[in-house]
Amino acid sequence: MKILVIGGVAGGASAAARAARLDSNAEIIVFERGKYISFANCGLPYHIGGVIPQRESLLVMTSEKFVGRTGAEVRIQSEVTAINPKAREVEVKNLKTGEAYKESYDKLIMSTGSSPVVPPIPGADDPDVITLWNIPDMDRIKGRVDAGIKSAVVVGGGFIGMEVAENLIERGVETHLVELQPQVLPPIDKEMASMLSDTMAKHGVKLHLNTKATEIVRNPEGLTVKLEDGESVSAGLVVMAVGVRPNSELAKAAGLETGERGGVKVNDRLQTSDPDIYAVGDVIEVNDFVLNHPAMIPLAGPANRQARIAVNNIFGADETYKGSLGTSIVKVFELAAASVGASEKRLKQMGRDYLKTYILPASHASYYPGADPLYIKLLFEKSGKILGAQIVGRDGVDKRIDVLATAMRNNLTVMDLEELELAYAPPFGSAKDPVNFAGFVAHNIIKGDTIVVDPDKIPSDAFLLDVRQPEEVICGAIPDAVNIPLGKLRDNLDRLPKDREIIPFCKLGLRGYVAERLLRDKGFKVRNMSGGYLVWKLFHPTGGEVSPSCPNPAPASGGSIGETDAAVELNACGLQCPGPIVQVKNKIDELQDGQLLKVTASDAGFANDLPAWCNATGNQLMKIVEADGKIEAVVRKGQGGAEPVPAGTAEAKPKRATLVLFSNDLDKAMAAFIIATGFAALGHKVTIFCTFWGLNVLRKDHPPAVKKDLLSRMFGWMMPRGAKKLALSKMNMMGMGTAMMKHVMNKQNVDSLPDLINQARSLGVELVACEMAMNVMGIKQEELLDGVSTAGVGNFAGMAAESGTTLFI
Repeated sequence: MKILVIGGVAGGASAAARAARLDSNAEIIVFERGKYISFANCGLPYHIGGVIPQRESLLVMTSEKFVGRTGAEVRIQSEVTAINPKAREVEVKNLKTGEAYKESYDKLIMSTGSSPVVPPIPGADDPDVITLWNIPDMDRIKGRVDAGIKSAVVVGGGFIGMEVAENLIERGVETHLVELQPQVLPPIDKEMASMLSDTMAKHGVKLHLNTKATEIVRNPEGLTVKLEDGESVSAGLVVMAVGVRPNSELAKAAGLETGERGGVKVNDRLQTSDPDIYAVGDVIEVNDFVLNHPAMIPLAGPANRQARIAVNNIFGADETYKGSLGTSIVKVFELAAASVGASEKRLKQMGRDYLKTYILPASHASYYPGADPLYIKLLFEKSGKILGAQIVGRDGVDKRIDVLATAMRNNLTVMDLEELELAYAPPFGSAKDPVNFAGFVAHNIIKGDTIVVDPDKIPSDAFLLDVRQPEEVICGAIPDAVNIPLGKLRDNLDRLPKDREIIPFCKLGLRGYVAERLLRDKGFKVRNMSGGYLVWKLFHPTGGEVSPSCPNPAPASGGSIGETDAAVELNACGLQCPGPIVQVKNKIDELQDGQLLKVTASDAGFANDLPAWCNATGNQLMKIVEADGKIEAVVRKGQGGAEPVPAGTAEAKPKRATLVLFSNDLDKAMAAFIIATGFAALGHKVTIFCTFWGLNVLRKDHPPAVKKDLLSRMFGWMMPRGAKKLALSKMNMMGMGTAMMKHVMNKQNVDSLPDLINQARSLGVELVACEMAMNVMGIKQEELLDGVSTAGVGNFAGMAAESGTTLFI
C-alpha cells in the first residue's frame, strides 16, 4: 500500500509513524513544506522567554531520525499544490529547486493544519509584525528580544497571545496586550477570566481590552500601534495572535466538502467526502462532544488521536472518533486556567438549558502549607449530565480538569463525581477532593437541598447577610450587607426580616450554605450566594473595597523580607481564611504602638486581605512579598494612613457619638439611623437614646400581650407601633405621601427603616430607651425590639460627656 501524508508536526508525523508500525512494507511518504517534520509548537513562547533555554529541545524529531525509526520517506520543503482524487495523485513543488512533479497514492492523509490570521490593517505587513507559528517565527521574535527591544505589542488575548506576553515580561520587555473582547482568554467565561487579567496587570502587562488595532505605523523609533479607542502604543515589535484558520484550500480545490467555517468535513472514521482521503488535526471540522454540533477545535491532543484512528481504519479497523471536548489549559504567570466542554456563553448561544455552580475548595488539605483556592465553575443539566467546567488556580488545576474531562468522555454525571475514589495525602489533595466537592454541590442543587443565586443576579430587594467574621469584613464587603457571623446567627434571628428574601454569603460559599440551611429550617425565605464573596468580586472587580485608597504597599512577587529587628513573629501557615487575618488581629492587640509583627502565611488570599485590613484598621503595612508559595509581611502597629486602631485593641481609646431620637417621624428616624451608621462605619462607638415619641421607633410590630392600665393602653392604640408604621413629618396626606415615599425608596434601592435599623445594629450601634419616657408613655420593655437596653437621664449624660458628637433629632 502506498500512503501519502500531507503535513508533519502533530497529526501528520503521528499518522506516518503509526502506519509504519502497522505495516513496515507499506510505502509511506510525508510532504512538509517547512524545514521541520516535527517540533514542539506549544513550547515556542517559552524558548523566547528563556524558560526552555535550548532551541534543540523543541525539535522533537529531525527528518533523519524520523526516517531511521520509521522507514518512511520524508520530503521537507515540499509543498503539495494540488490533489486529483480521480487519478489518485498529488502535484508537488520542491521549494528548494522549484521542480514540480506528481505522486500517486492508494490512500491519502491530509494534515495541513491551520495558519495564523493576520487582520487586514494598514502596516500589518511590516517585517517587525510577526506571528508565532513555527520555528522561524520563534527565531525572529527571539532575535528582536535578544537585540534589546524595550517594548512590544501583542495583538490577541488567546492562548498564544497570553503565553507570549508572559514570556516577553520575563525578558524585561514592556508589553502591551490588545484584545477585541472585553476579557482575555475568550474561550472561557468573563468572570473566570477576570483573575487572569488581574494577574497579568500585577506582573506588568498593560491590557487594552474591548478595543482593536486599526493601524501600524513605522517611525524612526520603531512602530506605533493605533487603537480603535484613540490610544497609540509605541513598540519595537508586534506579535499577531488573533486566531487561526484551517488550511483547507487544497481540499476545496479538490472538490472535498468543507463546513461553514472552512474546516474539511469528515465522518466519524475521519474520511473526507472521498473515502480514500482522510483528514486529521486543525484542518478538519469535528463534532462538539457536548453540544453535538460541528466545531473547529485546533488542539494537538485530538490531532494525535485522530491520526491514530485514521491510520488504523486505513489498515482495516473500524474505529470511530466520537468528537472533541476541547480540554485545554494555559499558564498565566503563577496561575493556571483550564476548561473542558461548553462555556456558559456558548450554552446561551445554543439555547441550551443548564444549571451552574461555583465552588472554591482548597487545592490540597487546608492545614498543609501551600493550599490555595481553586475557582471551579461547573455547568450541568437537571439530569446530572456535565456540560462543561472551568478552573482557575495556582496548584492542582490540571489534574482536576483532567478528571472532569475523563468523566465527561465516559458520560458520568455529577452524581458520579461524588463517588470517585481519588488519591489523597495532605500535600496533594483532600479527603473530599475538589472534584468530589463539585459533585456534592451540584447534586444538592439538583435535589433542592440548596437553592442558589448567582452573584450577578442578586435581586435588588434582597437582604444580604454576611456570615463572615468581622476581621474578614474589614478586608472587603458587599455594599449594604448586614454582618452577623455564622457562630452568632442563631442568637440574632430576630434581626432578620421575615418578609424579604435573605441571601447569606461567606468568603467561599460553605458557611453561606450552612446559614442557608439553618434559616430555611427557621422559616425564612433564603437562597445561598454561589461561590460567596470571592466569586461576587469576579463580577464586581471594583466593588467591595472598604476604603477608596490604600496607602500600604501592594504585594510583590519574589524576594524575601529577611530579618526584621525586634519584630514579633507569627506563623500562620496552614491556616485558611479567616484564620491568618484573625491571628494577625489577635497578635496586634497584644502589641504596643510602633511594635512590628512579622507574619508568614500560606493562604493565597492573605496577600490581598492584609493590605486592606491594615488600611481599614490604621496599622502600617511595611512590606509584603510572595515567594515559594508563602506570603511574608511586616506590620507596624498603628502609624498607618487610615483610621486609628479599632476600639478594643491595646492602648486604643474609642471615638464616641451619641444621638437623641425624640421623633417618630419616618424621615427623621431614617436620618438618625443613617447618621449613626456613618459614624459606626468610621469606627465610632454610637448610641441612639430614644425618648418620648422616639420610643415608637423601637416598638415591635407584634409585641406580646402585656398587662397595662387603661390610659397606657389608649396611648398604645394612638401611637405608631414600630418602624413600619411611621409616617412622614410633612406631606403625609393621610398616609398617601408615606406610601409614595416608600415606593420611590424601593424603586431607587434605598433601604427601608427596618433595614437601616438592622444595619446600624450589625455595626455595633447601641439602642437605648429612656426609662422615664417609657413610664410616661406606658411602654413596657417586652414591647421593644430584642436587645434594646434602658437607661435614665444620668446614664445618657455620662454617654454624652464622653462623646465627641451629640445630636438631637
